[in-house]
Amino acid sequence: MRKDVRILLVGEPRVGKTSLIMSLVSEEFPDEVPPRAEEITIPADVTPERVPTHIVDYSEAEQTDEQLYQEISKANVICIVYAVNNKNSIEKVTSQWIPLINDRTDKDSRVPLILVGNKSDLVEHSSMETILPIMNQYTEIETCVECSAKNLKNISELFYYAQKAVLHPTGPLYCPEEKEMKPACIKALTRIFKITDQDNDGILNDAELNFFQRACFNTPLAPQALEDVKNVVRKNMSDGVFDNGLTLKGFLFLHTLFIQRGRHETTWTVLRRFGYDDDLELTQDYLFPPLKIPPDCTTELNHNAYLFLQSVFDKHDLDRDCGLSPDELKDLFKVFPYMPWGPDVHNTVCTNDRGWITYQGYLSQWTLTTYLDVQRCLEYMGYLGYSIISEQESQAAAVTVTRDKKIDLQKKQTQRNVFRCNVIGMKGCGKSAFLQAFLGRNLMRQRQIREDHKSFYAISTTYVYGQEKYLLLHELFADSEFLSDSEISCDVVCLVYDSSNPSSFEFCARIFKQHFMDSKTPCMIVAAKSDLHEVKQDCSPSPSDFCRKHKMPPPQPFTCNTVDVPSKDIYIKLTTMAMYPHVMQADLKSSTFWLRASVGATMFAVLGFAMYRALLKQR
Repeated sequence: MRKDVRILLVGEPRVGKTSLIMSLVSEEFPDEVPPRAEEITIPADVTPERVPTHIVDYSEAEQTDEQLYQEISKANVICIVYAVNNKNSIEKVTSQWIPLINDRTDKDSRVPLILVGNKSDLVEHSSMETILPIMNQYTEIETCVECSAKNLKNISELFYYAQKAVLHPTGPLYCPEEKEMKPACIKALTRIFKITDQDNDGILNDAELNFFQRACFNTPLAPQALEDVKNVVRKNMSDGVFDNGLTLKGFLFLHTLFIQRGRHETTWTVLRRFGYDDDLELTQDYLFPPLKIPPDCTTELNHNAYLFLQSVFDKHDLDRDCGLSPDELKDLFKVFPYMPWGPDVHNTVCTNDRGWITYQGYLSQWTLTTYLDVQRCLEYMGYLGYSIISEQESQAAAVTVTRDKKIDLQKKQTQRNVFRCNVIGMKGCGKSAFLQAFLGRNLMRQRQIREDHKSFYAISTTYVYGQEKYLLLHELFADSEFLSDSEISCDVVCLVYDSSNPSSFEFCARIFKQHFMDSKTPCMIVAAKSDLHEVKQDCSPSPSDFCRKHKMPPPQPFTCNTVDVPSKDIYIKLTTMAMYPHVMQADLKSSTFWLRASVGATMFAVLGFAMYRALLKQR
């Protein structure tokens, strides 16, 4: 909504423009009227809409045409004043003033006009019979007010309507010629309906209507008021109410009715509560609320955010199979202006046997977006209406900014739940297969992935000592030994070599020595393609001796050429190393250390899935 309003009064000489302004300010008719009133500013606290209002007078005798044109260009609304007892001043409205104003304003964003019939105290008849055809001819005319500066009749109302024409304009919402709402308004209200329809049954029941009413107007509707609203819709359309709930058609009809009856401030209140500006675009302030992220800190979703996202998933998982079909996913993203997830997402997170994103995969993708691009996460949560549904100030309330990693190292414990592992190795060593195996895909399933649908990320959950954590794998394409700071920055490094290629390990050794030997980032060596015949590596020392020398765990054999789902043990180890970087590398070689972590992981993975299934059955 605009931060201030600028009202310009124009019209023929002696129609009472200056008197109207002075009567408003002094609340009495002036004994002496100057040729032109000085610009006045009405403070926000004394205006109905709580917005500062500037009122500007025009005098043909005092000002040049150029000054008039400048004032027209600066005005937010223009009041064309005529005298109800002066036929010539009425004729000048259409012969001079409206054409002059339209010539000086952009056709696509015409300034709203208010017709003001002053000196109503001098006649017994109304000028509305003459004015109505003019209003029908020019759609930029918001309304007409008959008033009297002498009797103070409708003076406050005049400036209220002028202010309202700026703050709650009809133009973006409604087409008077067609007598229907404009497409952009229908699109915005449809998104609002879908967000408010929290059970996704296509109707707003009484609870949803009351929630909507509280969210927009801070007060619930009484039961009788709810019934009255539905009865109005029932009387005017057959499919506006279904199963005692308001359909989308009924919802749109109500707003059309509000606008037609001059109550478009009601529709604007709703639109602005859901983030829309005067052009019916979601505002930058709504989509991107401020969020301060200090260096060496990461961003994660908090518990309330996950609950909200779970409710969105449940709302669209109509067949309750814990997966989103293409149609269900498309329906979920109908409140977005574009499809945010491309085909690569299906190869970034877990999917079911049909290739549909699972509940776990869905939450994982949101976790990934929050970690890698928190501004995009805020934008997406804004489209879903997080702040409204969760009754928060903004979607920034969904994000936790973790503490500095250096503090975690000092305290030898972490509060983080998402850990990044950069996967590095020479081309063809098996990095992509390593990422896909984390998502439960063996080599046979991986061969079905299209080249243009591949992803350089994989994210899923692991369980360490009974705690559910997210491990984010990022495949780096290191064509040379040089790595940028962003490529080095992570919680754990996975150096992959092809155990069947004699020249593969040398690249890993060089990368380690150049970038990680003196860093505090834990590293793991993975011997990929362990199902193939292992060959001696050309470089010296051997991978095992190299790990021993640098106090790392021994090379971890890995293969995804299996009949069943590949083992997750290696990923649990990576997560454990990321969680406990302060643990000496020698301790990481202890089988007891890994056993404690993996046993807890197995138990909680089974329990976690069983609990979700139980919750699903209850719903």
